[in-house]
Amino acid sequence: MSDDVFGFAPPPFRPADALVALRRQLRDLRLAERGDGYELKGARVIELAASDTSIDAKLARKPSRQVPEWDRFTLADAAQVRKFTDDVKKRLARWTEEER
Repeated sequence: MSDDVFGFAPPPFRPADALVALRRQLRDLRLAERGDGYELKGARVIELAASDTSIDAKLARKPSRQVPEWDRFTLADAAQVRKFTDDVKKRLARWTEEER
């Protein structure tokens, strides 16, 4: 079966456009944008870089003011960007709960 569903193909993935939308979503989650990354209460938790075909993302396993341990993601389509955003939301919720 092809990628077409009922004769419709998904729109082509444009990493630059997806990066703009992803940055907006991360700011909406109250993460502070610093250069190519995002911080939570001064701790670097996300780093992003776009290439011609994908977005390379790093997400901290735990917030740390030192060098955090990173989980790496290659976001090559809209579904992967949505999954990454969902993972960020889950980790933010967990980190907030762990602070209490």
